[in-house]
Amino acid sequence: MAEIRAEMVANVWKVVVAEGETVSEGDTLVILESMKMEIPVIAEDDGVVQLKVAEGDVVQEGDLIAVIG
Repeated sequence: MAEIRAEMVANVWKVVVAEGETVSEGDTLVILESMKMEIPVIAEDDGVVQLKVAEGDVVQEGDLIAVIG
């Protein structure tokens, strides 16, 4: 099981995958926006994704974005 955490304070601009979707390592899960830059959040493992954020959420550094199991 892999936990995907935010590396910086950002807005969740777009959620790319659906809850319960099977993803592969390297797939984009969500796109964050910070200081007018788009930052893709990438799956670090293969598995089923459990999203912990929604579009429009604000995440802080270290916040849980998704779990892949």
